[in-house]
Amino acid sequence: MAMAAVCLAWGSFDPGQPVPKAFPARTMLAYGAASFMLVAGAAVERRRTAAWGAGALAAYYALVVVILMNGRVVLANPTTYVAYSGAAEQLAIGAGGLIVFAANVSIDATLAARLSLVGRLIFGVCALIFGGAHFVYMNFTAPLVPSWLPPGQLFWGYATGAAHIAAGVAILTGVQARLAAILLTVMYASFTPLVHIPLLLAHPADFSTWTENALNLALTGVAWVVADSLATPGRQPQSADAEAYSA
Repeated sequence: MAMAAVCLAWGSFDPGQPVPKAFPARTMLAYGAASFMLVAGAAVERRRTAAWGAGALAAYYALVVVILMNGRVVLANPTTYVAYSGAAEQLAIGAGGLIVFAANVSIDATLAARLSLVGRLIFGVCALIFGGAHFVYMNFTAPLVPSWLPPGQLFWGYATGAAHIAAGVAILTGVQARLAAILLTVMYASFTPLVHIPLLLAHPADFSTWTENALNLALTGVAWVVADSLATPGRQPQSADAEAYSA
């Protein structure tokens, strides 16, 4: 919803949803996409409509944003890491939508567990890609860290990259997966006051700064959803997940 509000205010697509400037009726489509995200996001906030709002977001991000929009960027830049990390950011949001859908829709518990597992595995892969981006683009990552934070910007650049990779491995293997997702949630949440809000205060008219804040908020929520999906008693996750893994 935050991302949608920013896009509506600027009348443009989120930078993570790359649409060519010359695309016909681009501005109208941007308003349409933002309105859809706003309505679907609002639907997730209500239990009665959460499943369909989350399902719609998962389908939109997976099929439209990742495959149609970011797929074109990846094909045009197959050797550029940022093309993959940008797609992973959007895919992670879709994975979160899939998990929320599985937790709220009235379907067989085993199928719900399998869908949730797929969402977690996708997010685990995305976390690995995020970690890799920290190392590949350390010259961009380190300066984002507050200079006053000891022991130094470069340390935290490498530390947060390693934390992403460790969390991704934990989520993919199931070893301390919930702890990893919880710690990832805390890390993302800390990025808001330490990195994104100061940037927003310094550049209040910058569109990309607002969208980065919204993206970080979304990723915080996704990591929290992943952690919560590993501790849901109603779905009997241990036995269902074990069956899903064996399948």
